Amino acid sequence: MKRLFLLEDDLSLISGLSFAVKKQGYETDVARTILEADTLWANGKYDLAILDVSLPDGSGFDLCKKIRQTSKVPVMFLTAADEETDIIMGLDIGGDDYITKPFKLAVFLSRLNALLRRSENFNTDVTELKSSDISIKLLKGEVYKQGNLLALTASEYKLLCLFMENPDQVLSPEQILGKLWDCSENYVDNNSLTVYIRRLRTKIEDNPGEPKRIVTVRGMGYKWNTAD
Repeated sequence: MKRLFLLEDDLSLISGLSFAVKKQGYETDVARTILEADTLWANGKYDLAILDVSLPDGSGFDLCKKIRQTSKVPVMFLTAADEETDIIMGLDIGGDDYITKPFKLAVFLSRLNALLRRSENFNTDVTELKSSDISIKLLKGEVYKQGNLLALTASEYKLLCLFMENPDQVLSPEQILGKLWDCSENYVDNNSLTVYIRRLRTKIEDNPGEPKRIVTVRGMGYKWNTAD
């Protein structure tokens, strides 16, 4: 059974969300303040965190920063503000999605379930991916080649993680595109995917013109090649 962590101070919202996620088969632990959340989070193990941004004693952003020091569990923000700066801040510090109050319960559940689906096959004990001279520090969101830190965009990082999590497997463009989403549920198109792959190759390949890591499988897609 999935176990969720909810940080929210609105009693009516707590009641509604707790009832809804229970019907989905999930357990929920609730904190109403940052102080309660610190203690509850430290003593529990969760599959997803739902964090209100504005609390009586602080912000859900603060808890997210602490969570990201030790965990990559999916984080969804609940916020009454849809200011672009707040959205960017939440995603930059490690949030995976946000939803603006007031919201429809069906939309909330759909996005919550999507986050859980995207993470359910990922081993939460894994903190690093390695292949040849490329390594990804998952908790830090950092990529290294021969020990040197690479500057990747968020989309390039997601793309590289997807390839390295599926070594030597051919991934179709449709499979790849399904993983490259943004917070507004706008999907990357084929042309953008081609650009991302070309840019990523320039950063990780020894010779981008003759790629050895991300190889094209004609008529099928792309694969991460582990062979020397």
